[in-house]
Amino acid sequence: MIKLESKKQLFWLSQCCGWLAYAVFTELMIKIAGQEPWGIHLPHLLLDTCCGFCITLLLRKLYAQFRLQPAGVSISLHIACVLTASLLWTLFKWHTLQWLYGTWWQPMTWFDFGTWTSASLTVLATWTAGYYGIKIYLDNAEQKHKAAEALNLAKESQLKMLRYQLNPHFMFNSINAICTLILKQHNDNAVAMLEKLCDFLRYSLYTDPLAKITVQDEIAILQTYLDIEQCRFQSGLNVQLSADTGCNTALMPSLLVQPLIENALKHGLGQKNNIAIAVNFTRDASRLHIRVSDTGSGFNLSALTPAGIGMKNCQDRLQLIYPGASHFDAGNCENGGAWVSITIPLELSENTK
Repeated sequence: MIKLESKKQLFWLSQCCGWLAYAVFTELMIKIAGQEPWGIHLPHLLLDTCCGFCITLLLRKLYAQFRLQPAGVSISLHIACVLTASLLWTLFKWHTLQWLYGTWWQPMTWFDFGTWTSASLTVLATWTAGYYGIKIYLDNAEQKHKAAEALNLAKESQLKMLRYQLNPHFMFNSINAICTLILKQHNDNAVAMLEKLCDFLRYSLYTDPLAKITVQDEIAILQTYLDIEQCRFQSGLNVQLSADTGCNTALMPSLLVQPLIENALKHGLGQKNNIAIAVNFTRDASRLHIRVSDTGSGFNLSALTPAGIGMKNCQDRLQLIYPGASHFDAGNCENGGAWVSITIPLELSENTK
């Protein structure tokens, strides 16, 4: 966004450059062509330019007041102000020229009055148009910047909300499993599970939800989550995490896969007592591919929302982070179970470039 100080600097730069251009143009096109003595036309050009410079500064002040008025009144005041300023500038130019020639009072002919006033009016009208043109452009640019900033803040807030949507059932089930271990006097296992739960929650709550992490870090936190779930399901849960060569340093949104695994555990078990889940990361020249598959009961394709909140959460995050550049697909495996496929643009960690 263009700051107020920058706007002031831009105004003064435009003001000085504009009147310098006016002086050069007047000198080349009028003064020299008129063959006035140098001792006359150079001082007169200086006085003429300084007067125009000061008049436009006064116009700027007046315009700021006029903009507070209703549209019709404001337009009328602008026109009246430009006409009056043109007349005053014309009189100043005429009388200073006569003074330089040593004549204190010499009436203007109608031809001189019309010619000089038209020139003054053209210059001030051009200055006014340029002033408002630049002002409108800067105001529009500022409004667009503010709108983009507001949209970005909304996007960040939505992303944070999506990242912090931990399934409360996971918390309840994990705490119940810890309580069960304590009741069975499996204290070492209970402490280990509690430590892993603390690590996972600490990572979930204190890691920047807008930051991207490497696949290697995602696998590490997934392993912590799976260790917690393993305590609940014991031998009924079998998860394989794998990443092809070159995938470990690829960047991805943090905790993107965890809701998919949680969704598979919640909706995929059905009447089964065990489930196998495979998470695989692959890449090509420009894309990172993530595939999550399970041997559960599969999706209910006839339901309106077969994906569950975990998959909806994942899709929303992808759309916000990679608008139009990601691909999300899901379906049922031929031999039972379900699969989810995610494709995102390939980005590598700075440490590996």
